[in-house]
This record gives sequence, C-alpha cells and structure tokens, in this order.
Amino acid sequence: MSQMIELKELYRLQGELDARIASNHKTSYEKTTDDRLMALIVEIGELANETRCFKYWSNKGPSPREVLLDEYADGMHFLLSLGIPLGVRTTRYEIIESELPLTRQFHLLYRATVELVESYDLAHYTNAYQIFLNLIPSLGFSVEEVVCAYKAKLDVNYQRQNSNY
Repeated sequence: MSQMIELKELYRLQGELDARIASNHKTSYEKTTDDRLMALIVEIGELANETRCFKYWSNKGPSPREVLLDEYADGMHFLLSLGIPLGVRTTRYEIIESELPLTRQFHLLYRATVELVESYDLAHYTNAYQIFLNLIPSLGFSVEEVVCAYKAKLDVNYQRQNSNY
C-alpha cells in the first residue's frame, strides 16, 4: 500500500526558516548551494549510520526510533531548502515502498544526490527527493511521524538561530 505526502506547508515553513538564516548570517541560496548539498550528503550518512543497516560485523541493532526520525528530519530540512530556489511546483509525492535492502536504497540515494551536486536542476532534485521519501516505509515510519519530526526539528532550528548557534 502506497502513502502520499503533501509538502506544500513544509516548503513554506522551510522558506521562512531559510529567510531567517539568510538574514542572520548575511547570505543567500546562491551563496550556500554547495554547502547545503554537502550538508545533505552528511545527513544521509548520519541517517545510514544510525540505522546500522550496513554494519554486518556488529550484532547491535539500529538506534532508537526517535534518533532515526530526527536524522531523517535533518535530511528533509536540507532537501526542502534545496528545492526552493529551483522553483519546485510538485509538492505531493507518492511514496513507493522498495523491495531493495536498506543499504542498497542508501546507495541509490547517494548516487542521486551526487547527480544533484553535478547537475543542480529540478529533474535531479525530484529524483533525489523521491528516493529519500521512499525510505519512509523501509525505516518503518508513517508520513505523519516524518512531518511531526520535521516540525519538531524546525522548532530546534529556530531556537538555535535565536541563541546565535
């Protein structure tokens, strides 16, 4: 069974946070594109690390669900932020459950993200975001949980901006 996610409100919220950050740090989307792409790559790695899906040498399971949701929300922040200057029009996505092992799904996401780095355009962005969203069922999350985690991290990010983080 597929799920749908509507991101219109999240793009709006992210745009407001991005404007606040740009004002606080005297910067812009254009000046920070490479930094935001790098941050996305790092956040994907942090999420993969917390799932421990590739750690064949260890018997330890994944980090607690809340940690995974927090890491997923971090990636979502950067993906939303990267879509805004591209003029994203599609805000409703179908989440397609993958049959692939989680490690392989991360491989595909990394590849799509590197392609986005090489060609920062709407087509590559949409592909990377679709693969990222398709992780939701593989991680055992619901759309509602992901949206709540995003909004919780949004609050943290505003607190950080208020405290000169």
